[in-house]
Amino acid sequence: MKQENYDVIIVGAGHAGVEAALASARMGTSTLLITINLDMLAFMPCNPSIGGSAKGIVVREIDALGGEMGRNIDKTYIQMKMLNTGKGPAVRALRAQADKELYAKTMKETVESQENLTLRQGMVEELLVEDDRVVGVRTATGTEYGAKAVVITTGTALRGEIIIGELKYSSGPNNSLASVGLADNLRNLGFEIGRFKTGTPPRILGSSINYEATEIQPGDEAPNHFSFLSKDEDYLKDQVPCWLTYTSTTSHDIINKNLHRAPMFSGIVKGVGPRYCPSIEDKVVRFADKPRHQLFLEPEGRNTDEVYVQGLSTSLPEDVQFDLLRSIPGLENAEMMRPGYAIEYDMVMPHQLRPTLETKKISGLFTAGQTNGTSGYEEAAGQGLVAGINASLKVQGKPELILKRSDAYIGVMIDDLVTKGTLEPYRLLTSRAEYRLILRHDNADMRLTAIGHEVGLVDEERWTAFEAKKASFDKEMARLNKEKLKPFPETQEKLGKMGFGPIKDAVSGADFLKRPEVTYKDVLDFVGAPEEALDRTVIELIETETIYEGYIKKALEQVEKMHRLEEKRIPKNIDWDAIDSIATEARQKFKKINPETLGQASRISGVNPADISILMVYLQK
Repeated sequence: MKQENYDVIIVGAGHAGVEAALASARMGTSTLLITINLDMLAFMPCNPSIGGSAKGIVVREIDALGGEMGRNIDKTYIQMKMLNTGKGPAVRALRAQADKELYAKTMKETVESQENLTLRQGMVEELLVEDDRVVGVRTATGTEYGAKAVVITTGTALRGEIIIGELKYSSGPNNSLASVGLADNLRNLGFEIGRFKTGTPPRILGSSINYEATEIQPGDEAPNHFSFLSKDEDYLKDQVPCWLTYTSTTSHDIINKNLHRAPMFSGIVKGVGPRYCPSIEDKVVRFADKPRHQLFLEPEGRNTDEVYVQGLSTSLPEDVQFDLLRSIPGLENAEMMRPGYAIEYDMVMPHQLRPTLETKKISGLFTAGQTNGTSGYEEAAGQGLVAGINASLKVQGKPELILKRSDAYIGVMIDDLVTKGTLEPYRLLTSRAEYRLILRHDNADMRLTAIGHEVGLVDEERWTAFEAKKASFDKEMARLNKEKLKPFPETQEKLGKMGFGPIKDAVSGADFLKRPEVTYKDVLDFVGAPEEALDRTVIELIETETIYEGYIKKALEQVEKMHRLEEKRIPKNIDWDAIDSIATEARQKFKKINPETLGQASRISGVNPADISILMVYLQK
């Protein structure tokens, strides 16, 4: 029986689902967010943190586009820290420890109060499809909901199975229900399904830890935020520290003696695990020469004494986990509150998706998050946002949004997934982006806020604040390029007193700022302060854009060359067999991926420049 009709239905309310639902609703399309358990909305089944290397930049991008993750973590963090401060600006990223319970509670309140958005508990078991077009969903209770677009964000619940030692049972994350019917339905619809695995570490009682045997890891005193709307005066001073410890040789002995009971090595685990977040037993085997491995003790919130042992992900039997914990300095008397576990789950092989995250097979059907083979809350949220935006745009009959690799890390991730596919849980790394100096933490709003405003997701309050910031930046950059330092005796004397070398000719304030030892504050000593004091974030942007101007210019030239390839569309009905001379491997990859542009075709693994040249000639004919 069909109960209600919506423009867009989102299946699953994890980090991908809430971003997709909020984006769709805020863009004016009636939206249903349906999930197995409302109490697990935006839940953190793994680490209680948001951000990190590359991932932190994704959260800034989500915020710049008008998404929610950045605002939500800024309301609920217990510690904030900027990573890689000793390195260049291209790899700096923010990371926050979250109050896990408060994060989910606050996000649920946001979803519940959102106009155009209905929240419903239920298990979707079947997609309703007519003429290769999705028209709704059917739940386990037989209720049908009609829709013009559907976004699947089922995370690790899709035929999920939890594994602890010899024990294996059907379950989603944190002992929630698994979604089995929908997994069968996707197979029956002809989708190629993969099987991946991820895991979590044990949680321990904080009061049972001997913190004197560990190293304190405090947050930053200087303010930083994920959301461009957050204010420095609201930055949390009373932060909760994390603690660093290490495995020991005894820990490694315990693991090696019990490898025959480890599901990863005994054959119980069938799914492919994450390369960049391996289990502790995998680390000990793969890096046998290392005497110890880092472990971070991360509090899960202010109102709980539960502590997450970051770096100790495992599916070893519970008794082995207990012995393992007590072999770690500071945890000799640790009380294990929850054992670690592995979880296997089904996922949709992402080469079956378009760059909008719509499936090629069924019109109006989108997938996002771990359903597409990624790992991490941030990667999921970024995909959810793009899928929600495009679902809404499709319903409204408006042009779709495709983020390019030069636009955002989110664009890098989606292009990697749909162009190259993935054979293991995909994790974003700064090394995956060829335009790292353009895709920085500090300039996410400059890159993306206009895009968010154009699609209707950035509201007028944010847009007005952004325009003011951009005007302030542009005005000061123009002033610094205009104002000159001239080689007068008094200028040279002042330079010497400040520890700077002399100038031979007149230089602009901007050129003087390019000296590696010079800061914006130093420049003001010579050219004077601007009419209005600048915000800290504008000053940081000015320094980075000026100091790295040459490198940024070269990167933008590369981007322009790639844009020319991206503008050359490949017809949907192209006959790949009709193209003579391309290599057999390239022909097979072209048929599998069906690239939409020459740029995308050039990035497919196994495709050579010669194949692209032949394809270009064929298209010109």
